[in-house]
Amino acid sequence: MRIIRLKNVIDATGLARSTVYKYVGEGSFPKPIPLGDRCVGWLESEVQDWILARVEERDLA
Repeated sequence: MRIIRLKNVIDATGLARSTVYKYVGEGSFPKPIPLGDRCVGWLESEVQDWILARVEERDLA
């Protein structure tokens, strides 16, 4: 299990910072994990699962 920071999330998904937080707010993207007072991260496996779900949606369309 690995926690990744926002830069890695952006690199992996191609989403902008604002879009990541918009999707988190909508409940359509994994919630970040608090790491400190002003620091959050995401579980890499949850981000990868989100990416795979987008590929599955594409393939079903």
